Amino acid sequence: MLNIVGHRKIWFTLSGILVGIALVSMVVFGFRQSAEFKGGTLWEFSLPGASASLGDVQTFFSSTLHVSNATISTNGDNDSFLARFDDIDEATHQADVTALKAQWPSFDESSFQSIGPSVGAALRKNIVIAIILVLVGISLYVAYAFRKASRPVSSWKYGLITLLTLVHDVSVPAGMLVLLGHFRGVEIDTNAVVALLVVMGFSVHDTIVVFDRVRENLLLRRGKEKFDGIVNDSVNQTMARSINTSLTLILVLLSLYFIGPVNLKYFILTLLVGVVTGIYSSIFIASPLLVSVSPKE
Repeated sequence: MLNIVGHRKIWFTLSGILVGIALVSMVVFGFRQSAEFKGGTLWEFSLPGASASLGDVQTFFSSTLHVSNATISTNGDNDSFLARFDDIDEATHQADVTALKAQWPSFDESSFQSIGPSVGAALRKNIVIAIILVLVGISLYVAYAFRKASRPVSSWKYGLITLLTLVHDVSVPAGMLVLLGHFRGVEIDTNAVVALLVVMGFSVHDTIVVFDRVRENLLLRRGKEKFDGIVNDSVNQTMARSINTSLTLILVLLSLYFIGPVNLKYFILTLLVGVVTGIYSSIFIASPLLVSVSPKE
């Protein structure tokens, strides 16, 4: 049986380093926001059979469409492109479509989104509020659910520890997105936010499974065994289940990452990193924290 609780300082140190790097990255670099948050145009189109290079499209946007700040990237293959630039009205959009079709008759528009700065700001505000409400709601629910396991650790501490593990599990993939944005130009969009919310849900599920086993063992062994021993046994009893359940999801995510749609690549990567972080925190962080906040026996 692994002495996970006894080596908790090692796990806390490792997590502290990872979360520290993530938080410093957020402060120093900040998130590279997509047009959905800061306002602008996101235009996806293809030029099948046109043999147009990335440089050709970039030059056409700057010289013919007079869009000097456009960022053009290929989206999966040489015929598919993704353009990002300031927001435009529908009349300008249609004029640009006509110009592109005149240059490349095979032009095919896949999607077009033009969002004003005020809409992006409102969306950003609503997402922050939603995340805060989710964190608070989950913490209150856990505190209520574990009200019968209030000794030696108060039920509200279960909720607080769940909140800390959620912050831990979201910080690591969020920090990864910040670093990818700084070094690879990856932008955070609503897909990334959805991925982080999914990570939160998966993480709290795994944590509650371990906490529930702690509650069962407390009711069975209270007064017969020390609290740290009960917690360590509970973690070991649920470890195989947590890893096996998560492993099936990890295999699916790995498959999607390598053979799935290119436009969902970073959404899947965020889920993958978050799931792995959630497994780690439910085993090596959440339960050892229970022992750390419990009264000394």
